[in-house]
Amino acid sequence: MRFILCFLALLAGGNAAAEKLTLDRIHADPSLSGPGVRSLKVSPDGARVTFLRGRDDNQFQLDLWEYNLKDKTTHRLVDSKILVPEENLSDAEKARRERARTASLKGILSYSWSPDGKQLLVPIAGNLYLIDVSKPDAARMVATGNVLDPKISPKGRYVSFVRDQNLFVIDLSNNEERQLTSDGKGTIHNGEAEFVAQEEMGQTSGYYWAPDDSAIAYKRYDEAPVPVVKRFEIYADRTDVIEQRYPAAGDPNVLVQLKIVAPTGGEIRDVDLGAERDIYLVRADWSANGKALLFQRQSRDQKKLELVSVDAATLAQRVLITETSPTWVSIFDDLRFLGNGKQFIWPSERSGRKHLYLYDLDGKLLHPISRGEWGIDKLLAVDEKNGRVFVQSNRDAVIDSQTYALKLDGSGADQPERITQGDGWHDSAFSRNGEVFVDTWSDPDTPPQVSVRRPDGKMISWIEHNELNANHPYGKYRDAHLRTEYGTLKANDGQTLYYSMIKPSGFNPSKKYPVYLSTYGGPHAQHVARKWGNLFDQYMAQQGFVVWRLDNRGSFRRERAFTDANYLNLGKVEVEDQLTGIEWLGKQSYIDAKRIGVFGWSYGGFMTLRLLAQASDKIAMGVSVAPVTDWSLYDTHYTEQFMGTPKANAAGYTAAGVYAHLDGLKSPLLLMHGMADDNVLFTNTTRMIDALVSRNVHFELMTYPGGKHGIAGRAPQRHVYGNIEAFFKKNLKPEQQ
Repeated sequence: MRFILCFLALLAGGNAAAEKLTLDRIHADPSLSGPGVRSLKVSPDGARVTFLRGRDDNQFQLDLWEYNLKDKTTHRLVDSKILVPEENLSDAEKARRERARTASLKGILSYSWSPDGKQLLVPIAGNLYLIDVSKPDAARMVATGNVLDPKISPKGRYVSFVRDQNLFVIDLSNNEERQLTSDGKGTIHNGEAEFVAQEEMGQTSGYYWAPDDSAIAYKRYDEAPVPVVKRFEIYADRTDVIEQRYPAAGDPNVLVQLKIVAPTGGEIRDVDLGAERDIYLVRADWSANGKALLFQRQSRDQKKLELVSVDAATLAQRVLITETSPTWVSIFDDLRFLGNGKQFIWPSERSGRKHLYLYDLDGKLLHPISRGEWGIDKLLAVDEKNGRVFVQSNRDAVIDSQTYALKLDGSGADQPERITQGDGWHDSAFSRNGEVFVDTWSDPDTPPQVSVRRPDGKMISWIEHNELNANHPYGKYRDAHLRTEYGTLKANDGQTLYYSMIKPSGFNPSKKYPVYLSTYGGPHAQHVARKWGNLFDQYMAQQGFVVWRLDNRGSFRRERAFTDANYLNLGKVEVEDQLTGIEWLGKQSYIDAKRIGVFGWSYGGFMTLRLLAQASDKIAMGVSVAPVTDWSLYDTHYTEQFMGTPKANAAGYTAAGVYAHLDGLKSPLLLMHGMADDNVLFTNTTRMIDALVSRNVHFELMTYPGGKHGIAGRAPQRHVYGNIEAFFKKNLKPEQQ
């Protein structure tokens, strides 16, 4: 590997004989990143690591594989095409996949282990299969009918799922299916997460098993108060009129309840969520002994988050923790109950950075587990036996992700032990007891490599070495691969901004080059990271562009002073910071300041329009895909977190939208949008079209029949990026490389 990196460094200036990327090859099989794996899990018995992998002839068709830790063999455990040769998905499943950003995938997208590590629960195309790992070819179908969110209960006695807006269980002792709720229909949903919870709160489920299999807590919501948005979904051969209950900023949300039912059926009990009904139920969990149900209640303005403990027997409750913020309180998935039954770990940004704290079940703070001028990305595992807590963080480099160990007793809270060592990006998945973990690592010159390691970071074995050699799918292109450079600039308030740059093939500092500026710019995303990157960036650099990215204020994985900077006026500081980057670029001797173009998708599409509208004198052209153009059109939880409501912050909404600045848009624009987008509604683009026409602004437009927010699918993606390339080349005219 080190030889390869050195070799690539020598090639930084380019090699005329090297074979360069093509768009056709980027969007073909096998994947140029190699045999990538996803959904890595260590089995409960620690005997194997399972994962999903695309097929050699179709990287988007996923099968279930295993790596056996004892005999160190890797083999396909479940062939998705044998299980279900042809998939027919329900509209509900298609929508769920769009929320989960998996709309382009087929086959096995998720799975779960039985607690004894002997069986796997695999949903595929609306059916549900139970698979004995010792006899994987004898998969048993246990449920049909477009099941959603299947789970094996913690003790393994039941399988649960949602069907037709109701909650069901299967008793595995006799294979009896039992319907636990019956009122799910129309606007009533049981056991599901509502639209904004899926889209914005990271909720993938709406029901929660007690650890002893005695009960299920579930969300019941009524979406009747949510306004119906009538919109067209235009496909190649038809147009559907969709009546979608879409809660735009300031609109009513769903009415939510929390209930408890036994898996044997019977009485359904109501949990009191408080006098204020206009809230968000963002999480629910059970204590380790199952005696308490804990839920997280967030105020509508998102400035207060409460952790409430409910006695499972009496339903008596008390607030254990209250978090407040003058801007918003973030929500996390890091609440963890310790096996001793007396304590839990709680995440908080109260210090200005995300850290972990140990509490007892009375809500008394015992001590911080972490502290200092750094923050935690996520809690990975707790090894109670050895008193260690494993976390992921960018402590040593903002653009990196590493795994660290902290002491559960809080000693050394500001001195975590770094477990992963290679600079770059590490994603770790631990076994339940923290005895082993799977490490997925990459950097800008190395595609993802997957290994099994001990908790001190020492290698046990490779799952996927993925060496970038001559036999690798990317092997024939490695000589043309260009290095990514990283650096920092200062925002106008002094905060540090990180950027990345790829210089073109055959770079000559005495020449002047056009710029392909890729932006996202919004909350909850980091655009500049030291990992195996977007091959389209490589492609554009090989086509003669300087490729530039900058994470402006408001971007993800930073301290609250950085992320809060855009509060109540989205777009303001983001545009300022991107222009800071553009100004810096224009001062470089090798940049043609008159040939800088910008591209962005979703929030990045919004940023593209704002940048063109405010700085067409500095930006020569832009490509905006699926942009938000008016924040009053976007959903409640996301928009109000940063903007408040349109009624309370009318001036802020006007200033944040594109239209207040649109008279300044003079540079060429390519606007693209999927015609069935149910996230950033197509209305954002139709209003933009009307506004541009009324101003006699000429632009180019490409719409995609049936396209959702991600315009998923190999052919549509190839077409989107072909359009982006063509528009940049037409307007910025790079030298032929």
